[in-house]
Amino acid sequence: MTLVFLMCGVLTEVAATLSLRMASGRGGRKWLLAVLAGYLASFTCITLALKDGLALGVAYGIWAASGVALTAVASRLLFHEPLTKVMDTGIGLIAVGVLCIEIGAAR
Repeated sequence: MTLVFLMCGVLTEVAATLSLRMASGRGGRKWLLAVLAGYLASFTCITLALKDGLALGVAYGIWAASGVALTAVASRLLFHEPLTKVMDTGIGLIAVGVLCIEIGAAR
Protein backbone atom coordinates (compact mmCIF):
# COMPACT_ATOMS: atom_id res chain seq x y z
CA MET A 1 0.00 0.00 0.00
CA THR A 2 2.95 2.32 0.56
CA LEU A 3 3.60 2.78 -3.15
CA VAL A 4 -0.11 3.24 -3.84
CA PHE A 5 -0.24 6.05 -1.26
CA LEU A 6 2.89 7.60 -2.75
CA MET A 7 1.56 7.42 -6.33
CA CYS A 8 -1.75 8.92 -5.24
CA GLY A 9 0.17 11.68 -3.48
CA VAL A 10 2.13 12.48 -6.61
CA LEU A 11 -0.89 12.42 -8.91
CA THR A 12 -3.05 14.58 -6.66
CA GLU A 13 -0.20 17.08 -6.26
CA VAL A 14 0.15 17.30 -10.04
CA ALA A 15 -3.62 17.74 -10.41
CA ALA A 16 -3.56 20.51 -7.81
CA THR A 17 -0.69 22.28 -9.54
CA LEU A 18 -2.41 22.08 -12.92
CA SER A 19 -5.57 23.41 -11.27
CA LEU A 20 -3.51 26.29 -9.91
CA ARG A 21 -2.59 27.15 -13.49
CA MET A 22 -6.28 27.17 -14.38
CA ALA A 23 -7.14 29.29 -11.35
CA SER A 24 -4.56 31.88 -12.34
CA GLY A 25 -6.22 32.30 -15.71
CA ARG A 26 -9.84 32.62 -16.63
CA GLY A 27 -10.95 29.70 -14.48
CA GLY A 28 -11.25 31.80 -11.37
CA ARG A 29 -12.34 30.75 -7.94
CA LYS A 30 -13.89 27.39 -8.80
CA TRP A 31 -10.40 26.08 -9.63
CA LEU A 32 -9.13 27.24 -6.25
CA LEU A 33 -11.31 24.56 -4.66
CA ALA A 34 -9.62 21.96 -6.85
CA VAL A 35 -6.23 23.35 -5.80
CA LEU A 36 -7.12 23.11 -2.12
CA ALA A 37 -8.63 19.64 -2.44
CA GLY A 38 -5.68 18.38 -4.50
CA TYR A 39 -3.00 19.58 -2.12
CA LEU A 40 -4.95 18.33 0.91
CA ALA A 41 -5.33 14.91 -0.71
CA SER A 42 -1.67 14.88 -1.69
CA PHE A 43 -0.40 15.64 1.80
CA THR A 44 -2.82 13.09 3.24
CA CYS A 45 -1.51 10.41 0.89
CA ILE A 46 2.12 11.25 1.67
CA THR A 47 1.32 11.10 5.39
CA LEU A 48 -0.24 7.66 4.92
CA ALA A 49 2.85 6.49 3.01
CA LEU A 50 5.05 7.72 5.87
CA LYS A 51 2.85 5.98 8.43
CA ASP A 52 3.16 2.82 6.37
CA GLY A 53 6.93 2.92 6.84
CA LEU A 54 8.32 4.87 3.89
CA ALA A 55 11.36 6.96 4.84
CA LEU A 56 10.82 10.72 4.70
CA GLY A 57 13.78 11.41 2.40
CA VAL A 58 12.64 8.77 -0.06
CA ALA A 59 9.00 9.87 0.07
CA TYR A 60 9.75 13.55 -0.38
CA GLY A 61 12.37 12.97 -3.05
CA ILE A 62 10.11 10.84 -5.18
CA TRP A 63 7.05 13.02 -4.54
CA ALA A 64 8.78 16.28 -5.46
CA ALA A 65 10.82 14.99 -8.39
CA SER A 66 7.99 13.02 -9.95
CA GLY A 67 5.66 15.96 -9.48
CA VAL A 68 8.02 18.31 -11.31
CA ALA A 69 8.51 15.91 -14.22
CA LEU A 70 4.83 15.04 -14.61
CA THR A 71 3.75 18.67 -14.30
CA ALA A 72 6.18 19.71 -17.05
CA VAL A 73 4.87 17.02 -19.40
CA ALA A 74 1.21 17.64 -18.53
CA SER A 75 1.55 21.41 -18.97
CA ARG A 76 2.99 20.75 -22.42
CA LEU A 77 0.02 18.56 -23.34
CA LEU A 78 -2.72 20.64 -21.71
CA PHE A 79 -1.48 24.21 -22.00
CA HIS A 80 0.93 23.93 -24.94
CA GLU A 81 3.78 25.27 -22.83
CA PRO A 82 7.31 24.72 -24.13
CA LEU A 83 9.17 21.51 -23.43
CA THR A 84 12.68 22.00 -24.76
CA LYS A 85 15.52 19.53 -25.15
CA VAL A 86 17.14 21.00 -22.06
CA MET A 87 13.92 20.41 -20.13
CA ASP A 88 13.74 16.86 -21.50
CA THR A 89 17.28 16.31 -20.24
CA GLY A 90 16.25 17.64 -16.84
CA ILE A 91 13.33 15.22 -16.70
CA GLY A 92 15.73 12.40 -17.53
CA LEU A 93 18.05 13.54 -14.75
CA ILE A 94 15.10 13.62 -12.36
CA ALA A 95 14.33 10.00 -13.25
CA VAL A 96 17.95 9.04 -12.60
CA GLY A 97 17.88 10.94 -9.31
CA VAL A 98 14.73 9.14 -8.15
CA LEU A 99 16.32 5.83 -9.10
CA CYS A 100 19.42 6.73 -7.04
CA ILE A 101 17.23 7.57 -4.06
CA GLU A 102 15.46 4.21 -4.35
CA ILE A 103 18.72 2.29 -4.67
CA GLY A 104 20.27 4.20 -1.79
CA ALA A 105 17.28 3.55 0.45
CA ALA A 106 17.48 -0.19 -0.21
CA ARG A 107 21.01 -0.38 1.27
